[in-house]
Amino acid sequence: MENDRLVMPTVRDEDSETELSLRPKRLKDYIGQNKVKESLKIYICAALKRREALDHILLYGPPGLGKTTLAGIVAVEMGQNIRITSGPAIERPGDLASILTNLSHGDVLFIDEIHRLSRSVEEVLYPAMEDYALDLMIGKGPTARSMRLELPKFTLIGATTRAGLLSAPLRDRFGITFRLEMYEPKELAGIIKRSAGILGIKADDEGIMEISRRSRGTPRIANRMLKRVRDFAQVRADGIITKEVAHQGLDMLAVDELGLDRVDRTVLTTMIDKFAGGPVGLDTLAASTGEDATTIEDVYEPYLLQLGFIQRTPRGRMVTPACYQHFGLETPQKKQEEWQVQQMGLFDENL
Repeated sequence: MENDRLVMPTVRDEDSETELSLRPKRLKDYIGQNKVKESLKIYICAALKRREALDHILLYGPPGLGKTTLAGIVAVEMGQNIRITSGPAIERPGDLASILTNLSHGDVLFIDEIHRLSRSVEEVLYPAMEDYALDLMIGKGPTARSMRLELPKFTLIGATTRAGLLSAPLRDRFGITFRLEMYEPKELAGIIKRSAGILGIKADDEGIMEISRRSRGTPRIANRMLKRVRDFAQVRADGIITKEVAHQGLDMLAVDELGLDRVDRTVLTTMIDKFAGGPVGLDTLAASTGEDATTIEDVYEPYLLQLGFIQRTPRGRMVTPACYQHFGLETPQKKQEEWQVQQMGLFDENL
């Protein structure tokens, strides 16, 4: 079910058709992440002056924020080629060795979902990152011997949505680390406006801002919503996205003013209606909503936690007063008191 959601930040089949054309190619065209951009400008400029390969870069943060786009921009700014792969695609050390030996001096190797590399592949990557060398074993048994193959100096850019799953030895070998933050509505509005210009979509500023407010701080979701509202505008309106058209189109898609969709509301209302706002255990919540527990924890919960609509406690998940307020419901007094106690750090899991 989660793959069909409009507000999913992961890549869907429909995204691949236009995402490449919407990606900026230069750092000056990249909107948002200003601190990251300023730092990258300095590092790239310094590396070009020294005529050296850029240091290895780790990008982490929620999906859909532009990690792959930034990797492509780095390659363009450095004037080098980029090779793109992913952690699950590199199954054996030989696969990685084949990729590394085909790189040229200064090339960029981008590994998405780098936290999913196997341990044996990581072992091959360590000397490649640190010493630009590939250690190979030739032969088997008593006659086996080690051979070191020199590699051209390259830049590895790793991207992950779960930095905590990276092993310490791998994480420590990245000289530059950036966390990508969620976008503000004004930044998303700039991205939507740029995308609308590329796709030839007519939209006024208020219509663009209405889409940006419901995009959950994620450019990928913003571009996806833009295309769906464009369809609505062409069929139900005069083809121009205004505030009212965007409002009606997204309401039809069951995305409210905070970017919550039907699944989000089902999780929240289940906790309110069936469990009086919680606490409720994750497995119990999964059984009640018909969703997988891992899916709730990894896909649905992060944004609800970011909004402050749910809280994890020792006894389970609880709905916060902010969630009751969003749905226009009165917060039960008992839950309000428990919430206040917990906020003061006095929550007793044995109560």
